[in-house]
Amino acid sequence: MNPELSIVMPCLNEAETIAACIKKAQTFMKANGIEGEVVIGDNGSTDGSQAIAKKLGAIVVNVAKKGYGNASRGAIEASKGKYIITADTDDSHDILNLNLFIDNLRASSDLVMGNRFRGENKKDSMPFLHRYVGNPILTFIGNLFFKTNLGDFHCGLRGFTRTAYNKMNLSTTGMEFASEIIVKASLLNLNITEVPTTVFPAGRNRKAHLRTFPDGWRHLRFLLLYSPKWLFLIPGFLCMLTGIFGALYILFATDTLNLKWIPLFAGLFLISFQFVIFYALTKIYATNHGLIPRKKSYDNLFVYFTLERGVILGILLTVIGVVLYYLGFKDRMGSMERTLKVIVPATVIVVLGIQTILFSFFFSILGLKEEK
Repeated sequence: MNPELSIVMPCLNEAETIAACIKKAQTFMKANGIEGEVVIGDNGSTDGSQAIAKKLGAIVVNVAKKGYGNASRGAIEASKGKYIITADTDDSHDILNLNLFIDNLRASSDLVMGNRFRGENKKDSMPFLHRYVGNPILTFIGNLFFKTNLGDFHCGLRGFTRTAYNKMNLSTTGMEFASEIIVKASLLNLNITEVPTTVFPAGRNRKAHLRTFPDGWRHLRFLLLYSPKWLFLIPGFLCMLTGIFGALYILFATDTLNLKWIPLFAGLFLISFQFVIFYALTKIYATNHGLIPRKKSYDNLFVYFTLERGVILGILLTVIGVVLYYLGFKDRMGSMERTLKVIVPATVIVVLGIQTILFSFFFSILGLKEEK
């Protein structure tokens, strides 16, 4: 029969601490009468970590592709437990006290996150930049983008059901794997619970694999790429509103000195339109490739916006712009002020029309999968 719990730990040259981690996991399961297994995802250790793990009865999975995410997924997919708890092999996690994780998983939680800030604060357990800068900032951004309410977005000690893991379809290879679990769980509306846990100073002497700034950027980049609304749509709308209100103010103002700002606001509006287009295309691509869950509104998108409607709208905008061009150049007796107030909007409208036509064709190409 399959075990109830799999405690999974990625490993890369952790000979100093891996034995302690495995023993703690086994002690916890034995003390609480849990049928379980310890699975190590080894990422090419050269210090004998694999032999130590096998000697203690752990299952060792050799993962050739480098990266925290690869090692974790390799071990998870080789495990058999109904519930999965991930931990690091540097002896920094409180593996002896996993009852809150198990209790919540047995209840109704799909994902149980550890919160190191609600647990006991051990001296030197987290680097200063991680505790007070990187983690709080990334946690705030993650909560804002994905409507979660977590206090610790990057705790490596977490548990989830196998059903939830299969739904999440995880794919990242590096440290951003920690963020992907939460993001996918949130997008799928899974039940996420947070419990306090204590983190200890790492038990090894070598330098940690985690690189503060490169891995911090990988997390931030992942959060941005999986939230096209915040990456493209919201900045686009802000630029669009600024461009529209700025241009309207100048067009109806009597002060000719403000005319020099017309090209700026016109350009800002065109840039904002590009943001919105990129949002739509990114959303379609990400959904088609399973990067983000498919929503009911996604299907309606291809019903209301079609290639034909987009092309017609683009042609109408282009014609309107050309007519404005004609009127602007025809009025030879008009002042330079009046000419600018016609020519610049005409240019913007023509560009919008052409962009709309091009977008409609690209949109239609991405939608071929839906038509099929």
